[in-house]
Amino acid sequence: MTAVHPLTDGELTLRLVLDDASVVRFDVSDGMGLGLGTVEVRRTTEGAGLVVWSLDGGPGVAERAVRLVAEHAFTELGFERLQVEADPGLHASGRVAIRSGFRREGVLRGAVLVDGERRDLAIYGMRKDDPRPDTLPGWTALMDSALPKKRVIAHVVIRDTAGRVLLCQVSYKKDLELPGGVVEPDEDPATGASRELREEIGVALPLLGVLAIDWLPRWEGWSDAVEVLYDGGVHDPSLIDTLQPDGFEIRGLSWHAPDALEGLVSPLNARRLPGLLAEPSRLHHLRAGTPITSSAD
Repeated sequence: MTAVHPLTDGELTLRLVLDDASVVRFDVSDGMGLGLGTVEVRRTTEGAGLVVWSLDGGPGVAERAVRLVAEHAFTELGFERLQVEADPGLHASGRVAIRSGFRREGVLRGAVLVDGERRDLAIYGMRKDDPRPDTLPGWTALMDSALPKKRVIAHVVIRDTAGRVLLCQVSYKKDLELPGGVVEPDEDPATGASRELREEIGVALPLLGVLAIDWLPRWEGWSDAVEVLYDGGVHDPSLIDTLQPDGFEIRGLSWHAPDALEGLVSPLNARRLPGLLAEPSRLHHLRAGTPITSSAD
């Protein structure tokens, strides 16, 4: 075992007690020399390791000890990636990982067996070249990895001069749907709506403004989302003859009157579309297709 000077941040001292082919382990003590436990790096694959700790003294002690060991592993031991694995329900362990510089990378469902029960495993990772948590880019990246992310959906409400709405027959469900779809990462909703129009019906009609903003709760396995519905304008019914459905996702296009949507569209669209079509000149604030009338709703 190679001699290593104790690692310290002025408050904690870490002394190397084991360094072999499988693990590098440190004993941790406070400024008074009181033993607090251990922190170690278990070698997994070449250049990668799993950080594990068993420490008294609370999350602050664990955070400082893990930071010291991670920096030593990168600068002196040749590691290029470190990983922390934790039960998603153990929020303290997740906070230690984040504050030590590990980005939340996802959850492996049913990855571990505990007392005969399959449990999920949250994965946190840090690379040697990641900005450290005491820098603005590093802290921002850590927070971005851990904070909630909502899907954004952009649909377009296209009307004809008879007051009907353009709906798509899609290949993956029976309900007729508005043209549009999920906004891509780093894409603004209006650009996403125009892209979806081009992909689905062959032309990006001008967007005249936002017709509605709707929050969608969890449904049929989907997580919750925010949907922006754009006004695609009023057109001659013959517009439909110039459109080109992609033939894969969009099998057909048709005009439908607001009072004839029940049973053709999802319950969500059956709730909201008649109101939107009746008052297309104002912005509608919706929750699951129902108007939000006051902050107390």
